[in-house]
Amino acid sequence: MAPRLGAKYDLEIDFVSKPKAEYQTDAYFALDLPVAPAIMVEEEIVVEGGDVSQEVVEACVCRHLGIPGPENSES
Repeated sequence: MAPRLGAKYDLEIDFVSKPKAEYQTDAYFALDLPVAPAIMVEEEIVVEGGDVSQEVVEACVCRHLGIPGPENSES
């Protein structure tokens, strides 16, 4: 999903991957970041601890870029 959105829109994508145990430490919770797996766009948490459709993520990206959202279509 992310590579397609990165190719479609002018945006920087950062992936953070750690062992599950690192996401459950006091130090991680102190960062006030979402529970993994998660997707954030800027400071907005799109999904935390579950799945989300590409359409939901793309609509959020468009909101943050200040452009019209995608039309409902099969990509």
